[in-house]
Amino acid sequence: QVQLVESGGGLVQTGGSLRLSCAASGRTFSSYAMGWFRQAPGKEREFVATISLGGAFTDYGDSVKGRFTISRDNAKNTVYLQMNSLKPEDTAVYYCAAAQLYGESVSRSAGGYADWGQGTQVTVSS
Repeated sequence: QVQLVESGGGLVQTGGSLRLSCAASGRTFSSYAMGWFRQAPGKEREFVATISLGGAFTDYGDSVKGRFTISRDNAKNTVYLQMNSLKPEDTAVYYCAAAQLYGESVSRSAGGYADWGQGTQVTVSS
């Protein structure tokens, strides 16, 4: 099991940027693929981005592709989500999650992630 703590959320205007961080502790961080998901009020949890355990592969949800970038620093046990050109529809609670996958795999499915953080609120004003 790995413990995850997100930070970096807040209030930003349309077109602005935020960088979320997710610090991991517990098991070996570098053995986990990492993902970011989000959930807006009244909506289902949505896949945002994922990165393989060594950082070689990434994948993004269609709604954020070209605007968000996921990265990781295994020496710091941290995964990041750089969010640019933010829109009001990006408003949600953002969660990071950890998954033990085969090799440098990634996953868009929330069900594949066993460990989750508590979430951080991102609000984009129009």
